[in-house]
Amino acid sequence: MSRIEATFARLRAAGRTALMPYLMTGYPDRDSALELAPALETAGADLFELGVPFSDPLADGATIQRASERALANGIRLEHCIETVAGLRKRGVCAPIVLMGYYNPFLQYGLERLARDIASAGADGLIIPDLPPEEAQECHAACRAHGLDLIFFVAPTTPDERIDRIVALASGFIYCVALTGVTGARRELWSGLPAFLERVRRRTSLPLVVGFGISSAAHVREAGRYAAGAIVASALINVIEQAPPGEYVARAVDFVRSLRG
Repeated sequence: MSRIEATFARLRAAGRTALMPYLMTGYPDRDSALELAPALETAGADLFELGVPFSDPLADGATIQRASERALANGIRLEHCIETVAGLRKRGVCAPIVLMGYYNPFLQYGLERLARDIASAGADGLIIPDLPPEEAQECHAACRAHGLDLIFFVAPTTPDERIDRIVALASGFIYCVALTGVTGARRELWSGLPAFLERVRRRTSLPLVVGFGISSAAHVREAGRYAAGAIVASALINVIEQAPPGEYVARAVDFVRSLRG
C-alpha cells in the first residue's frame, strides 16, 4: 500500500477529510518549505502538494504566479525541489508529498531520471496540469516503475468518456477542479460541485480531492461532504504573502488549524 493510499484509508476510517496544503518550493524564501511543512503537518495537514516553479504556469492564478516568480528569482530549479523533498523527510515529515509542476521542466530533466530521483528523495507522486492522458504513457510507465502515483485533473467541463480515459491511468487520487478557470481563492464553491463529483465517482474508486478555490473551513467541510479531501493553495499563499516579516510560519499554522475548524 502506497503512502497516499494508506493515508486516505486511515482518514476514511476516522471519518476525516484529508487536508492538503500547497506550498511553493522556494517561497517566500529559498528554504521556507523546510520550515513550513513540518509545522503545518503538526497543525493538521495530511498530505502536501509541493509546487515546482515555472515561468508559464497556465493553470495558476495571480497569487501562485507571483509565488512562482519569487521562487524562480530565489534561484529555485527542479533539482532544488527534489532536494527539498529529501530535506523534509530528514526533518521527520511523514505525510505524503506530491510534486506539482509543468511538463516542460520534467521532460527536460528526463522522465525516468525524474521518477527515480524523486522516489529516492521520498516523494510519493506527481501532478502535471499540462500533461494530457493521450501523451502520458512514458511518464506513467516511469512512475509505475518507481512506485509513484501519477495524479490527473478532471474538470467540470471534462466529458464522461475522457474521465474514463483519465481514471484508467490515474493512481493515488483524482484531482477534481472545483470551478472552470485558474487557481485562486473564492468566496463560495460552485453550486454544481456535488453533481460533478458524483459523475466522477461513478467512474472510479480512487479518492476524489477537490482543489481550486478552497479557502475556508466552510469550504473544507463542504468539500468533505462529497469528496475525500481538499487542497488549499492560493488562500494559504495569500496568508504567507501578507504575514509580517518573520511571522509567516506562525500565520500559516494558524490558518491551517482554522481550516480544521
